[in-house]
Amino acid sequence: MPVLTRLIPSPVVVDIRSGALDDLASLLADQRISASGKLAFAVSGGSGQALRERLAPVLPGADWYAVADGTIDAAVTLADGIKGKRYDAVVGLGGGRIIDVAKYAAARVGLPMVAVATNLSHDGICSPVSTLDNDNGRGSYGVPTPIAIVIDLDVIRDAPDRFIRSGIGDAISNISAIADWELSHEVNGEAIDGLAAAMARTAGEAVLRHPGGVGDDEFLMVLSEGLVLSGIAISISGDTRPSSGACHEISHAFDLLFPERAGSHGEQVGLGAAFAMHLRGAPEESGLFADVLRRHSLPVLPAELGFSVDEFVQAVEYAPQTRPGRFTILEHLNLSADQIKDAYADYAKAIGS
Repeated sequence: MPVLTRLIPSPVVVDIRSGALDDLASLLADQRISASGKLAFAVSGGSGQALRERLAPVLPGADWYAVADGTIDAAVTLADGIKGKRYDAVVGLGGGRIIDVAKYAAARVGLPMVAVATNLSHDGICSPVSTLDNDNGRGSYGVPTPIAIVIDLDVIRDAPDRFIRSGIGDAISNISAIADWELSHEVNGEAIDGLAAAMARTAGEAVLRHPGGVGDDEFLMVLSEGLVLSGIAISISGDTRPSSGACHEISHAFDLLFPERAGSHGEQVGLGAAFAMHLRGAPEESGLFADVLRRHSLPVLPAELGFSVDEFVQAVEYAPQTRPGRFTILEHLNLSADQIKDAYADYAKAIGS
């Protein structure tokens, strides 16, 4: 008998709205995630502590664990702290680093994980991946998808705008990543998961085409939904292909070559996506990316990230080494440093530097 459908790994509940945080306790109880309120909260020392004061009275059975940073050591320390204490779930309350640490720790001890995002810096909110710093730089670790996603737009609105802008760059980079996936299919016969590609592309296009800005609730809703959809697309695909191509390779290269100077993830992948679209001979799309990035005060030139042209060329040349086995426009063109420099000059001229 043919298989007529497939199960899609996704959260049990996604709650995106103003005031969502106030209903967190009832949501967890109603969804049978934690009727007892016996929860392990992972929080940062910043916004997480302020939200702890707000939530502690309505979650008296919860224990709170401060997470120092976004390292594998911090994730293991958290896992060791919560092991054997019979919690119903682990709750990551904070930005991307806290959520990634909580996802890894929950996976290590076999507990479901709830992601309560306090900013929209990248699509890790819902992805089955924890990106953590380690002794060799930064690694990606497979973990289960969060069982629930809570995004309170009131909390998001209070976060620094740079976090929202970072999420914008990450969301629109999906479009470049899908183009790389399609290129690999054409050249190498790599299989494409059509559903994952459709979800990731739709998420990117929704953010790219929306006329609103970081102070607009309707735009924040679209961005939140886009980042969640991107994470689900990764779960469907089983890898990061739907949202990671040349754009992310360039960002990883910045992180590895200039760790003390690198910008935010979204800033780097947004710039990488605009340049990658130029490399694949899509000037209109590259120009649109640059226009949207500029409208949201995101960089479109390396100088706006604090890098020289030569440093950018170095990062692009090194980028394919960051993801061995992944085929993108960078691997396809296999440009020399001089050719990258010439391509960058054309790109800068085209977008009106």
